[in-house]
Amino acid sequence: MAVDARQKIGVTDLAVALPKMVTEVPSLLKGLAGFTRKPDHKVSIGLIFQEAAAKNSSRPFVRFEGESTSYKDANELVNQYAAVFADHGVERGDVVGVLSKNRPEALFAALAAVKLGATAGMLNYNQRGDVLEHSLGILDAKVLVLDENAQEALDSLDGEPKVGAVLPLKKLAELAAHESKKNPSVTSEIQAKEKAFYIFTSGTTGMPKASLMSHFRWLKSMSGLGNMGVRLRSNDVIYCCLPLYHNNALTVTLSSVLAGGATMAIGKQFSVSNFWEDVRVNKATAFTYIGELCRYLLTQPKKDSDRDNTIKLIVGNGLRPEIWEEFTERFGISRVAEFYGASECNIAFINALNMKKTAGICPLPYAVVQYDEESGKAKRGQDGKLRKVGNGEIGLLLSKITDRAPFDGYSDDNATEKKMVRDGFKDGDAWFDTGDLVRKQGWMHVAFVDRLGDTFRWKGENVATTQVEGALGGHSAVDGAVVYGVDIEGTDGKAGMAAVTLREGETFDGKSFAEHLYDKLPTYAVPLFIRTVDSLEQTSTFKSQKVALRKLGYEEDSDSELYVLRGKSGGYEKAYDGYVDEVAAGKAPKG
Repeated sequence: MAVDARQKIGVTDLAVALPKMVTEVPSLLKGLAGFTRKPDHKVSIGLIFQEAAAKNSSRPFVRFEGESTSYKDANELVNQYAAVFADHGVERGDVVGVLSKNRPEALFAALAAVKLGATAGMLNYNQRGDVLEHSLGILDAKVLVLDENAQEALDSLDGEPKVGAVLPLKKLAELAAHESKKNPSVTSEIQAKEKAFYIFTSGTTGMPKASLMSHFRWLKSMSGLGNMGVRLRSNDVIYCCLPLYHNNALTVTLSSVLAGGATMAIGKQFSVSNFWEDVRVNKATAFTYIGELCRYLLTQPKKDSDRDNTIKLIVGNGLRPEIWEEFTERFGISRVAEFYGASECNIAFINALNMKKTAGICPLPYAVVQYDEESGKAKRGQDGKLRKVGNGEIGLLLSKITDRAPFDGYSDDNATEKKMVRDGFKDGDAWFDTGDLVRKQGWMHVAFVDRLGDTFRWKGENVATTQVEGALGGHSAVDGAVVYGVDIEGTDGKAGMAAVTLREGETFDGKSFAEHLYDKLPTYAVPLFIRTVDSLEQTSTFKSQKVALRKLGYEEDSDSELYVLRGKSGGYEKAYDGYVDEVAAGKAPKG
């Protein structure tokens, strides 16, 4: 954890920040008004979008590779997509799956689904085989919209995808051309409490969970993050090269755009070498980030033109305290709207006051409590109740579940219950366990510190240790495996590491292991380190074993052999000096 992370927010900090907020009062008041919405109100994402389209009809809504689509044209195309879905039997309460790389049509398909009162299931195109099959099974989609560039994911399935119909984007466009451009009548009837999106998160069972985003929670994000935190103007263009299947794009960026009548510039994917050129081509004034993106931009050689860009504001999460000032000063960034949130979390924090090194403020009830390092669970005192930490201290973040901040949960009721802490401070209260450690900074501010439990974050994605363990266990040479994340200085999140025991008579074949893991896992989940050990402690959860192994990290050990991942083609080879530095610099692994 960073030693220069901001410890506390003081009165002086507030005295400096608050006067600068005077010009933002109209946006702040609009955001506060949004919090008065109730779950049974007839308001939805589709309605907000079509109202924004009516108000900003000629203004650009989406920009992609320099080409713009106006609010009016986008709304009409979304309506035509919705009509095609309806022709395929999609009704209110159904699911439309979207398996697509970043492109405007993927966003339009999601908006078309929610305009009908259907739920858009945003599939991760990195998923393969059993994992993708599991995700499709959860959705049970009437229609699957398929970007032809993501065909490889479907090809990894053993059989046909379990969906009502597959609509490739080219076919969808052909059918849409003959449909009505009018707003669907059902859009004005949808209530805020209805389902809007399924966002897939890593599950501790080894398979992804479908986290539910209701219209109500998305609209709350628009009020809190969009109106009160990000505060885009109609002449702003926010560039987002993060995946559209993530809430950073679909909720934070999109809601901020609609709140301000601004433009969303979609990047195909993050490219460290082409990033600033894409920003220039799209005439962006802001961009959405994850910490890893900022770190990679910093690793590039300095140029005299680094500050010669149009970006004034960045919006995202995970900007590490130790690079915060270096990044903003090098690239001339005047405002950082850092936030904390999770796909399933019922609250969010936003750095509305533009303070340094904080995830900001949350007006809704939460608690930062003491936790058990081994179990990753909240600690209870002798009275059976939770214990809060003091200002400047680190603890487990819990968010209170209330009528104003309901927990939408997952598609799996058991998974939902496991994430809840009941009778925390008073009998009958209920809290959502974020699984995240934060530093309590005071004045309702926190800073993100680390992730607990059976997931860790790498490359902006949550990696489920049990999913990786399952993939390793499927290799013919593996007898047992435990997976965990290890810190690498200069990187965000934790790099994947596995300790494995080999079957009798088997040896470690680095090429074979890499081929197997790349075939079974998303690229970001393939562990960078594999340590072969003689035995693994046979406890039910391997928790105590993981603690010891995590502390050992990637240090040399006389009782084991350590291998490092060179890439998809290079496979694993014996650990060597300098590998960790290569990872920190983004030079390894390759492919």
